[in-house]
Amino acid sequence: MKTAMRAKDSARLSAIRLALSGIKQREVDERIQLTDADVLSVIEKMIKQRRESIVQYEKAARNDLADVEKFEIGVLAGYLPQQMGETEIAQAVAAAVAESGASGIKDMGKVMALLKPRLAGRADMGAVSALVKAKLSG
Repeated sequence: MKTAMRAKDSARLSAIRLALSGIKQREVDERIQLTDADVLSVIEKMIKQRRESIVQYEKAARNDLADVEKFEIGVLAGYLPQQMGETEIAQAVAAAVAESGASGIKDMGKVMALLKPRLAGRADMGAVSALVKAKLSG
């Protein structure tokens, strides 16, 4: 934040302040000190909200606002761990399916329960869910 202030990078500073505000809000609401995993979940949620906003802004032909949201995603993503590749995610899904003994789509909850702590912050859980669904239904 100090670097952004010194560089007079107001857009980056705004995005960082937004992230800190979201983290602080959750701490105050739940009256707890957030762990690293909790902070990652807050940042992931903020990124998801921005992706949804981008879709809405582009539907309304407000590319100026969509560009702001895209920039904020870029800043927020810098605070997440390195994202896993598709092959790594596929291997993790296959291992979780084998480990849980899942045989059909009804066992999707078991598989996702195993994957969530392993992949949190390192993969888009929506994409992981779709991959698990395809593997169990196929």
